[in-house]
Amino acid sequence: MMMMIQMGINNNKFVIFLLLSLLFNTTFQQQPPPPQSPSALFRFRAERAALLQLRSSLGLRSKQWPIKSNPCVNWVGISCQNGSVIGINISGFKRTRIGNKNPQFAVDSLANLTNLVSFNASRFVLPGSIPDGLGFQLFKIQVLDLRFCQISGSIPFSIGNLTNLVELYLSDNALTGTIPSSLGQLSRLSVLDLSRNTLTGLIPSSFGSLGNLSSLDMSLNYLSGVIPESFGNLPNLRFLNLSGNSLSSSIPTQLGNVTSLFVLDLSSNTFTGTLPLEFRRLTSLQRLIVGRNMFSGNLSGDLFASESKLQSLVLDHNNFTGGLPDELWSLPSLSFIDASVNNFTGPLLNLDRNGNLSNVTSGVLNLSHNMFYGNLMPVLRRFISVDLSYNYLQGKVPDYARGNVSLNRNCLRNTTSQRSMQECAAFYSSKGLSFDNFGLPNGTLPPPRGGHKSNKKWIILAAVLGGVGLVILLAIIVLIAVVCCRKRRATSQRGTGVGPAPTAAAPQPTVVVMDLSNFGDSFTYQQILAATDDLNDANLIKHGHSGDLFRGVLEDGTPIVVKRFHLGSGKEDGYMVELDFFRKVSHSRLVPLLGHCLDNENGKFLIYQYMPNGDLSGSLYRISDEDDDSLQSLDWITRLKIAFGAAEVLSFLHHDCSPPVVHRDVQASSILLDDKYEVRLGSLSEVCFQEGDSHSNRFTRLLRLPQTSEQGASGVATATCAYDVYCFGKVLLELVTGKMGISASNDPSTKELLDGILPYINIYDKELVTNIVDPSLIIDEDLLEEVWAMAVVARSCLNPKPARRPLMRYVLKALENPLKVVREESGSSARLRTPSSRGSWNAALFSSWRQSSADVVTGAGPSSLKRSGTSGSQSGSKSGSNGHNGGGDHSSSNRKQSKDVFPEPLDVQDEERSKDGY
Repeated sequence: MMMMIQMGINNNKFVIFLLLSLLFNTTFQQQPPPPQSPSALFRFRAERAALLQLRSSLGLRSKQWPIKSNPCVNWVGISCQNGSVIGINISGFKRTRIGNKNPQFAVDSLANLTNLVSFNASRFVLPGSIPDGLGFQLFKIQVLDLRFCQISGSIPFSIGNLTNLVELYLSDNALTGTIPSSLGQLSRLSVLDLSRNTLTGLIPSSFGSLGNLSSLDMSLNYLSGVIPESFGNLPNLRFLNLSGNSLSSSIPTQLGNVTSLFVLDLSSNTFTGTLPLEFRRLTSLQRLIVGRNMFSGNLSGDLFASESKLQSLVLDHNNFTGGLPDELWSLPSLSFIDASVNNFTGPLLNLDRNGNLSNVTSGVLNLSHNMFYGNLMPVLRRFISVDLSYNYLQGKVPDYARGNVSLNRNCLRNTTSQRSMQECAAFYSSKGLSFDNFGLPNGTLPPPRGGHKSNKKWIILAAVLGGVGLVILLAIIVLIAVVCCRKRRATSQRGTGVGPAPTAAAPQPTVVVMDLSNFGDSFTYQQILAATDDLNDANLIKHGHSGDLFRGVLEDGTPIVVKRFHLGSGKEDGYMVELDFFRKVSHSRLVPLLGHCLDNENGKFLIYQYMPNGDLSGSLYRISDEDDDSLQSLDWITRLKIAFGAAEVLSFLHHDCSPPVVHRDVQASSILLDDKYEVRLGSLSEVCFQEGDSHSNRFTRLLRLPQTSEQGASGVATATCAYDVYCFGKVLLELVTGKMGISASNDPSTKELLDGILPYINIYDKELVTNIVDPSLIIDEDLLEEVWAMAVVARSCLNPKPARRPLMRYVLKALENPLKVVREESGSSARLRTPSSRGSWNAALFSSWRQSSADVVTGAGPSSLKRSGTSGSQSGSKSGSNGHNGGGDHSSSNRKQSKDVFPEPLDVQDEERSKDGY
């Protein structure tokens, strides 16, 4: 009996053993076995522990690095070789919610990854300074990529210990201090990118020891001093960009020894002297950019060897003198020349006489703001875009120069916007040359304007015409009065507020010149395809109303956005509108244009700088953690910052440009945001110049027929600055309420939404605004006042009558100090009605507010709101005519209140528009 029991126990043990063996084999097949040797097994365990520590210190998500799996097999961005980690790529990763609370540059555990050769943390937030110990930990590292990581502080000297480094990327951060000379010890270094930081001091001369260096970018910093002569010892250097610094003195002649140079950009510094003749040896150079410096003297023809491969030459904003050398025009590949804003002089060379540049059919030539003289030459046929404005060219304009050439401010015949004859004659006389006197015989002057008898005739004629004009004016006033009375009766019967609005689109400006100077590089179609993976749909951002937007990455790692304009849809000339706008307008808050590709039959392309935070419509709410899909909204400080930035650039367009520029597409998707949530205004394919004055006086508005009050001379809807102000008011409401889509639509549902929001905005009752504030905002009492103030500004912008909306410069001033808006008006509003305050920005803003209080419906809100609204109207009526820019009759207490808070015309283009932002 005992034997049978013993046998049963043994059998059970055998079965258990078989089951364990089967389970072990299955598990072992799913996970690759660790290295078998004791040392390899120890290294595997140590590296896995180091990765787990890195996962914890950086707050990485389990979605990318699951804790219970093999890092070499299942972890995203981990590369292994022989069971050892050789590469880590966490580019673009997001931290967990806990990691976001206290993000740090904590990578000490990398010291245990002894075989690591590549670490890429670009676009992963690493706030703080680069740890000094990093230079003593990664002895085998070859690629270190820390771009767009929000790193601050200085570059540690110990980085020079990483002698195996081949590529080092530290661009687009907030690095300060000087560049350590120890970087000159990195003898194997091929790529060094320190651009777009705030580095100061001198360029280390030790860089001359980097014999393997092929790409060096230190642009957009605050470097000073000179270019070290040791740069001539870099035989493999192909790309050198030192633009946007404070480098001075002359260019060292030793730079001409770097015959491998492909791109040389020295623009936007304070270099003096002239270009060294040793540049003749740079036969491989394709792009030479030395604009915006202090170069002077003649440009020698010896600089341009006949075997040169130069494609692009930028010399703008210098003090070069003399003529452009003939040798320049003989370069076979040269297709982009910008020599604008210099002191070049002389006649234009007739390139057709010997067939020069016969292969160039789509280039760009910009010789504006110089002193070229003589007649126009057939060379203009060779370029798709030519700008010869602000010179002294004379004679008749040939037919071939009428379509693609800008000729303003010259001395040409039968052409508008030219210099005066006296100015032209004085210039040609100073040169000892003959002037054709606009086609008149030599020595002939225009007939004099003076003369007592002729003056008498003009006075009599003016008196007669004035009398006739007065009669006509009285007739028009009577006609207007009759029409207005009829319209009021018809309006009261229909129950509408401001009458019908024109539905036609505002006329687009006729763009006859496409000047590409100073606006980035010329890209080939092959480069566009390579950057966007053959325009793959996976890289498609969205379909815009004027073109499709693709994200891409250039060969040097720069992220970009490529806009492909639609062909065959009537929008194919939209790129010319944008380029003409960039030619005339420059501001730091406009989306940066990096380049273009316009010479391909497959389409026209513009290349913009990539905005890491997208546009406002997509950034107001973001998923904070992909694990639980919870939404995180922008805090109030950031929202106010965005509002101020957008108002700043719109104020520039409206008030600092002449004539004023109207954006016509102000909405959340047009407000782009960089990595620091600074505003970059996009969606520029609808811009145009304003027709007339949107804030005209009472007399002008009186003479305007009601049905054409929003129309221009062409009879279609006029683009005015007041329209931009109205649209901006809707953007402000989105920031206050968190209700996205208000600014993107003009349909009736949006009107109903506004009808439900505006009654809760009142200058005399702060608590009302709490009913519409975005519930995700965490605000205290002081911040609530700022929210209230922004809501007040928004309602002022939404006045149904365009002439009663505040100017954008007053909106900007209000957003600059929002607390002053509500405290000054609600606390001491009587002061605003004094004569001394009529010119103040707050008075200008609130003259519009009082009109809005009367014109915007108040019946939709609570009873307490009706009383507040009435109080506001009465206050406005007492102020008399102190309103800004002819605000109209303020005695609105007895006026029938309009229910229309949505007066702008529905543009046909608006209905078709997909919001692209670029």
